[in-house]
Amino acid sequence: MSVLKVGVLSCSGEECLGGTISRLATRKVLEELKFIDTVTLCLPLYLAGGEEERNFAKVYPTISVDGCDKLCAKRSTEKYSGKISGSIDVSKVIGNENALNTKIVRNKDLKDEHLQMIDQVAGEIVKMIGSISPDSLNINPK
Repeated sequence: MSVLKVGVLSCSGEECLGGTISRLATRKVLEELKFIDTVTLCLPLYLAGGEEERNFAKVYPTISVDGCDKLCAKRSTEKYSGKISGSIDVSKVIGNENALNTKIVRNKDLKDEHLQMIDQVAGEIVKMIGSISPDSLNINPK
């Protein structure tokens, strides 16, 4: 049996709702919705020179999930590991005003509408994973 792997590198911004949504949607994909072997990469570790994170993104298809249009995760991945397989800008999914909201940034503050945003972004991540060409997925013996 073989395992297909895809990395998901989400925003680490904690000052706005977009960052929170990107992280929670990524966790949802990894824990609840995954249909192939997905792993999350830690953006702060990645930026600090984490070789394991950077090497993974060089070898395996990687998707960035950014909380706003600064696209820190995407730009970092491209800078240190090369071309990415896909990028999601959460502000384009949930709206810029929602993404940049600084009043609601913690899990305990989330309401039903925010949970719907998480589901929406998680759905976009799953679609993006599904659109990755099978030729770009590494197949490793389990």
